[in-house]
Amino acid sequence: MLLLFLISAVFFMPSAWGQSSSSLGVVVEARNITLPAGTQAVLPCNSPRMVWTRDRLKDRQRVVHWDLVRSIPEYSVERILDMSPGVKERVYNGFNKGRITIPKTAFTDGNFSLVINNVGAADRGVYSCNLHHHYCQLHQSIKIQLNTTKSARKEKRYWDGDKTVFVVLLGSSVVLPCVNRRPLWTEGQQEDQQQVAHWDWQPPGVRPDLADRLVDLYASGERRQYGPLFPVDKMSVSEDAFSVGDFSLTISNLQPIDKGLYSCHLHHHYCGLHERRIFRLMVGPPLPPPPLVLTAAPAVPHALPNDDPSHNVVELERPRVVNVILPEHRGHFFQQLGYILATFFLLAFIITIVIVLTTRRRKRGLEYDLQRSKRRGHVTGHEDIALDATELKVCNQEHLNSDYKNNLLKERDMSKDRNKEMDGKLWK
Repeated sequence: MLLLFLISAVFFMPSAWGQSSSSLGVVVEARNITLPAGTQAVLPCNSPRMVWTRDRLKDRQRVVHWDLVRSIPEYSVERILDMSPGVKERVYNGFNKGRITIPKTAFTDGNFSLVINNVGAADRGVYSCNLHHHYCQLHQSIKIQLNTTKSARKEKRYWDGDKTVFVVLLGSSVVLPCVNRRPLWTEGQQEDQQQVAHWDWQPPGVRPDLADRLVDLYASGERRQYGPLFPVDKMSVSEDAFSVGDFSLTISNLQPIDKGLYSCHLHHHYCGLHERRIFRLMVGPPLPPPPLVLTAAPAVPHALPNDDPSHNVVELERPRVVNVILPEHRGHFFQQLGYILATFFLLAFIITIVIVLTTRRRKRGLEYDLQRSKRRGHVTGHEDIALDATELKVCNQEHLNSDYKNNLLKERDMSKDRNKEMDGKLWK
């Protein structure tokens, strides 16, 4: 939605709204603002790229360094040297000291070319010249391939479609070019003289080229105000605008005469930054006043002329603290009662289960005792019968034994009688 709004604002507004040339800057924001009269308006204009701080060390944020990419035996990157303004060049390989260098005036005339003396076979590879401007967040790089030959006839320079190729005789000297003479990379003017911010105001019906300049701001601290609006604190811009990158315009006590087209222009000539922000300010009717709240004046007591002030002193009672215990809500009472009844029923249920289990256990014990007693009685009857039979058998055996003995005795007596008879017959 914001993108559609910006497009419509640029193409469908009046010509002054959409006019943006290279001299004025690129329109990065367009907005309609409507505020009631008598209020304060803040037109935002922020850019972190406009933040400026003075560099006491000759701008070490600019750096140039040469790198070498070798393909034999393996692809590897080696830092050859680097340098920044006010600092001597730093050569990383001790073998290259005094043999490889760049001009000391590189950051003055923009010539960052690399000079190699006594070219050897180890110098072959792809060299890259890298320019970094950390303050402006700019990075530029070019590549040059260096090959060597043993024949002076084969020395040449050509373009392979991607980079420049130098074929150099072994033992000779070569200059790998890297030149950038833009003011960004050379000293030239100071940065604080090239950073400018200004506000313009175009009243309704006025052409863009006749817009009024309100204020000019410079990074050096200079400030140029135009017209009577700034001295009376009608409009203001923060004093530390370049320190925080905030160039917002504050307009106090808005009036219908303040409406129009306001534009914030940010120019950083050093870094090539040109931006513009446009605000169409409309002033509406003032806000209604707040309702008045009437308060009755306190009554002033007056004393009678015959009254003695000493007798009119009334002792005020000390405030009494009364603790009022409010009855609990009925719902809370029923809730507590429900908890109690539920606990009671749970206990009764547990007790009932215990009683039932105990009764069943007892019944099972009685049945078991009866069955056991019956089994014991049955076994005892069989034992009695067995004993009686045994006794009968014993009695019968004793009776038979007695009869047998009697028979023996009778036979012995009979044999004695026979013997006696035989003896008697013999004696006769």
